[in-house]
Amino acid sequence: MKQQFEVWKDDVMPALQSKVEEFQMLGYNKATVDHLWKSVMYKLRKKKDYVHLHEFVNVILTLRAPDYMNYLTVESYNATDWFANEGVMEELVGEEDK
Repeated sequence: MKQQFEVWKDDVMPALQSKVEEFQMLGYNKATVDHLWKSVMYKLRKKKDYVHLHEFVNVILTLRAPDYMNYLTVESYNATDWFANEGVMEELVGEEDK
């Protein structure tokens, strides 16, 4: 069963924005709605049962920073050119060069 989460994107935008603001307050200054959306899609990729809208919002609001960082790490390793992604994690987390 393939579920169409894209139709809910506008409906869950307040939850996504709230989570982005939370991550930014925790120091993940480069967190974006787009990255968060992709992280949630990654987390739900193996879900076999139908996910109701309220369950979908719950997944967004309970997403933890380590889960978000895990997604970003996996994505950086899946890139075809590892050296092209040099410094990507630091940029996404918002760490400054010292």
